[in-house]
Amino acid sequence: MSKETGRSPRRHARRTVVILGIDGAGKTTAAASLLAAERAAGRPAQLLRNPAGRRRLSRAAARLGIGVAPHWADRFESTVRTLNVLVSQLRAAAFRGTTVMDRHLHCQQVLRDVRGLPPGRVLPWLVRVLPRPDAVVLLDLPAEAAHARISARGEDSESADYLRAARNAYLRMAGSLDWQVVDAAGSRSDVLRRVQAAVSPPPT
Repeated sequence: MSKETGRSPRRHARRTVVILGIDGAGKTTAAASLLAAERAAGRPAQLLRNPAGRRRLSRAAARLGIGVAPHWADRFESTVRTLNVLVSQLRAAAFRGTTVMDRHLHCQQVLRDVRGLPPGRVLPWLVRVLPRPDAVVLLDLPAEAAHARISARGEDSESADYLRAARNAYLRMAGSLDWQVVDAAGSRSDVLRRVQAAVSPPPT
């Protein structure tokens, strides 16, 4: 109980929201916006990122002038992504409030699909046994629009064909799982409103 009010402090429920989407869809921006909105509303929230080191690996390979075979790239990225996700799951379990995750293991599954690699055993098993997020949001954006965003920021590059294949893989996955597909076009505030509507718990 609080000494000042004589009442028990308010306990916030644990909730995990995962943001997915192709490169350029605005995952990082949407995750940061949702975090800020939760905190502005007086609710505790944390943002956890689950990168695979793909961009860093590509830059290192370019500097060295070498090519990385898809299966070796997948081994590196799967290891990094899995370690990040496992740490994020532990942090989410210990946090009383909303955890927003930018990316998850599904991102690596999509990369494997696009690269023509088999799904493997470990990633699908982990997806089954890890705690299910309370909401998974797929930010959907046409490949051409995502490609334009990536080109404008000038930090990395992706082909339109790759983005198109990745988008199709995400949409197939969303159709078989209980994901919320959100239109990622428009302003930051527009996308935030759509994401908030998608992750709002149903009325009781």
